Amino acid sequence: VQLVESGGASVQAGGSLRLSCVASGYIYSHHCMGWYRQVPGKEREGVAAINAHGSAIYADSVKGRFIVARDNAKEHLSLQLNNLKPEDTAMYYCAASVSACGVVITAPNEYNYRGQGTQVTVS
Repeated sequence: VQLVESGGASVQAGGSLRLSCVASGYIYSHHCMGWYRQVPGKEREGVAAINAHGSAIYADSVKGRFIVARDNAKEHLSLQLNNLKPEDTAMYYCAASVSACGVVITAPNEYNYRGQGTQVTVS
């Protein structure tokens, strides 16, 4: 069971980033995959989630700016972050869940597996 994120960086407001996550095959094919973020001292916030069939759901705060995608063959999950704002600054985590994506988007504590995180800083 392993999820490994990459792609975090420091960018200026209005810029873009692409986060990547590589997951083990068993988890990937059977779970809802997604991203959540966390700022020290604050609750985890679900950002985006996508099921095995490619149906995605987003938090209102990122809708229209972020795009989540998964490649089942490559066992890869990505998050394209566009038009970044300072309030997007956080540690971003890739995660997997046996629960439905509609559950974890508002309750990221329900994710069963998660990576170590990648930092996104917007100034």
